[in-house]
Amino acid sequence: MSERDLGSWILPQPVEENKWVNIPRIGNIRTVPFGYKVAEDDEEMLEPIPFELEALEKAKLYLRQYSSRQVANWLTKTTGRYISHAGLLKRIKNEQHRRRKTATYRNIARRLEKALDKAQAYERALGKEGNEEFFERQKYRDLRDRAAAELV
Repeated sequence: MSERDLGSWILPQPVEENKWVNIPRIGNIRTVPFGYKVAEDDEEMLEPIPFELEALEKAKLYLRQYSSRQVANWLTKTTGRYISHAGLLKRIKNEQHRRRKTATYRNIARRLEKALDKAQAYERALGKEGNEEFFERQKYRDLRDRAAAELV
């Protein structure tokens, strides 16, 4: 076998770890969501349990191949914390709903920002100097800042 230059290649880069954050305990909720625990210093906050949340992410992938009952049993055995198949499906459905809702709000913010740009350009093109004061008002600036913040 002759010696050949294998060249160079880029190795797969490590995946950035998920960043789990504390979430507020809203309302009179008795059941703590899977992957979270009540914070010791504040009863109104829920702290993430990274091991359980990472197992939940794997479980979402397993749902493509296995039944929800099998995945819920695997998740219970892996983490040591019980979750029913209905609870698992409900949790995933709620996450998808929140993700779609967030995407919709960001899309609306993007369209709002574009509409404000067009309105300002139209006013300048018409040469209406009296209406230019609208774009100088604090209310307009706040609206623009909120739309920009939604996109980040």
